[in-house]
Amino acid sequence: MGHVLFTRVRPYGGALRDLLVTDGRIAAIDPTNRPEHVQVVEGGGALALPSPVDAHIHPDKSTWGQRWLSREPAETLRELIDGDVATRMRMAASVEERAGALIAHAVGRGTRAMRAHADVAPVYGMSNVHGVRAAATPFAEAMDLQVVAFPQLGLLTEPGTADLLEQSLKEGADIIGGLDPIGVDGDLDGHLDLLFGMAERTGAPIDIHLHDRGRPGLAQVTEIARRTRTAGMQGKVTISHAFCLAECDPAELERTGELLADAGVALTTCALGDEPVVPFPPLRARGVLVAAGSDGVRDPWTPFGDGDMITRAHLLAYRTDARTDEELAACYAVVAHGGADLLGLDRADLRVGDPADFVLLTGETVAQAVVDRPLPGMVVRAGNVIARAGHLERNPR
Repeated sequence: MGHVLFTRVRPYGGALRDLLVTDGRIAAIDPTNRPEHVQVVEGGGALALPSPVDAHIHPDKSTWGQRWLSREPAETLRELIDGDVATRMRMAASVEERAGALIAHAVGRGTRAMRAHADVAPVYGMSNVHGVRAAATPFAEAMDLQVVAFPQLGLLTEPGTADLLEQSLKEGADIIGGLDPIGVDGDLDGHLDLLFGMAERTGAPIDIHLHDRGRPGLAQVTEIARRTRTAGMQGKVTISHAFCLAECDPAELERTGELLADAGVALTTCALGDEPVVPFPPLRARGVLVAAGSDGVRDPWTPFGDGDMITRAHLLAYRTDARTDEELAACYAVVAHGGADLLGLDRADLRVGDPADFVLLTGETVAQAVVDRPLPGMVVRAGNVIARAGHLERNPR
């Protein structure tokens, strides 16, 4: 890849610096000698921040780039699921087309990686896994993408789904998903027996949607953590949403945080609508890995969402009543570093040796960027400028 010198940028809003990138990584800060044949990119005094990561998104459901979708009323999770299935059967555009449009948009907004959940069920077969994987392939140099085979219609209650889940690992999925072992399947042990057994056979990580609240939700968190430790799967299990944690009192949250940290179970949160938000500051203080994601983006579930993780940091800050610069910056850290850690990527922390994955923005500080949500003037991936002002330098499609 050679050498690229980004001049006059302000990492994290600090003093002006020149960043020398060699073979995709930051090789020097304010280098005293320029290599021969170096490409120079003028930063113009822009704020430089690590590129964010979308740790939980459903691109197979999205209608991004399509005609406006009007949604039917729905009160329960089951009504939302059934409405999702019916609506997607009427969508004219393919999963590859819709997911590809959303991925392109996210890349232009600075997202360096995604964990994408794709529905697997007898009614869909492998079409969503195949479609998301095909959509991601042209963007391989711009974005890392993991696919979760997600049993949206239920794992035990939809016969045949378990076999499809395991088969999906041979056809493009990286991770096996779960969904509300009690609330949807009504069988905590049966659901987790299946998931952890499959993980043991295949070596695949697990990512479980957990919407269940109150004591049932907390009981599932506890059992997932126990099984993770017993199976030796520390660092390979994620609980997504974990709404029940937002209802814990401080002492209970502390105990649960210690349990999760000891088991190496990670969490994702999305700060979507009126849904509970994982109280991440005390959990991170206990050593729990917390990341953030978009969840649904303009799909049958919600008209909202835009795949912009800088906006997601803003929503996380808004929903947690962040006020100080430190609190606002912590929300960006969840979006950038929490996501990188969850996906097993090197942190892009703008230090020597780090991947040269960063965004250049208008603004004075990280806190201001979280509040103002500026469009990145440049998106840099492995030292290459891949987007300017939201537009890809080269559309791989």
